[in-house]
Amino acid sequence: MKKAKTISRRDFFGKTGKAAAGAGLGVAATRYLRTGAAAEGDAANERILLGLIGCGYRGTGILRGRSFEEGFFGQPQVGGVVAVCDVDSRNAGRAAAMVEKQYSRRPRVFKDFRKLLEMREIDAVIIATPDHWHALPFIGACEAGKDIFVEKPLSHNIVEARSMLAAAKKFKRVVQVGTWQRSVQHIVDAIDFVRTGKLGKISVCRAWKCGIAGVGREKPSAPPPNLDWDFWLGPAPCTGYRQNRCHYQWRWFFEYGTGETGDSGAHMMDLILLGMQVKSPLEVASYGGKLVCGEDDDRTTPDTQMVIYKFPDFVMNWEVHVGKPGLDGGGTLAAEFIGEKGWLIVDRGRYVVHGTDEKPTTIHRVGNHAGNFLDCIKSREKPRSDIESMYYTTVMCHLGNIAYRVGRSIKWDGEKGVIVGDEEAMRCPQYQREYRKPWTLPVYIKL
Repeated sequence: MKKAKTISRRDFFGKTGKAAAGAGLGVAATRYLRTGAAAEGDAANERILLGLIGCGYRGTGILRGRSFEEGFFGQPQVGGVVAVCDVDSRNAGRAAAMVEKQYSRRPRVFKDFRKLLEMREIDAVIIATPDHWHALPFIGACEAGKDIFVEKPLSHNIVEARSMLAAAKKFKRVVQVGTWQRSVQHIVDAIDFVRTGKLGKISVCRAWKCGIAGVGREKPSAPPPNLDWDFWLGPAPCTGYRQNRCHYQWRWFFEYGTGETGDSGAHMMDLILLGMQVKSPLEVASYGGKLVCGEDDDRTTPDTQMVIYKFPDFVMNWEVHVGKPGLDGGGTLAAEFIGEKGWLIVDRGRYVVHGTDEKPTTIHRVGNHAGNFLDCIKSREKPRSDIESMYYTTVMCHLGNIAYRVGRSIKWDGEKGVIVGDEEAMRCPQYQREYRKPWTLPVYIKL
């Protein structure tokens, strides 16, 4: 492989300079689309118009909001959701009905994301597709001048992540990745406490998820009439439809998702990188398997996995196991920092410090990740889960899966973005894979 482009990194919460906004429609037409009436004035005219790509569980959740995060509905910066897109017409119809109820205006409905991206009035898109469908709509949105809110993990493999980062930089797009924990106050407080040094020298970090076991065994069958299965597969290998590898369950198949290591690790390993203020490991080893569900199960990602990440000054352990509890009294999804003077555990409900005189604990408050993204569209500043810092978190997840799949430790050159001295590992689909025709990945990097 040729020498890769070096990717620099600013501080996690740094700010970027201002960039030019994308082109839109004429003033009168745009004002009507954003507000429903041309007479509502310039302030309303400046509201942001959105398009949604991927209308399933997560896509509609991002619009609606949930107990732990504010949604896009009700944000004062939003003028409306003018288009929705999904290869499942049932999902698209449900999302369109939700939007119409919220804004009293029915959005356009598409099956092909490329048609949505042709709408010049759209300022920003939400991408909530399965992992294997993140890169193409993302890069297409960059090329179309749209800002982007994309679900985590950023990509299905490392080369996609590098290409997406390069495209966002080239086209000067504001990108927020859906790691909403960065917008929750008690998690921000926990990271700040870790950085104070009050835990002493931290030599071990842990993060974990108590996951699920199997998805069962199914034979191929005809897809439901509302689903374009070939389009759903897209760049992934062609396989017959099975219900247990489609909506939501795709997470547990390497062909489309990244397992618990990508799905939950993108949240919890991210906290380790933030707290320790690092970006890339030196070496990674991983072991596990389908130890609970067994081989008579269709899932291809492990239900049990241990990943060890070696950094210059500490070691991190990522753990996936079926059942409870988490480690050291933590919850089912948490991160832990172990120092010479004490240790801190943070989950989605609170953070607690042990072993020191100071024992702060703060309780969860709902974060406004969507609002932060919308504010940054206006200011052109870097949002909380900016693509550059989330690139490194995403790579961490992929490296854990690559080490698992090749069955040995791998060495990582974070500056060059390559696995050192291991051509087999570089051919792992979690590093890069050939797209199924006619799909191709636009590559804005040198390979």
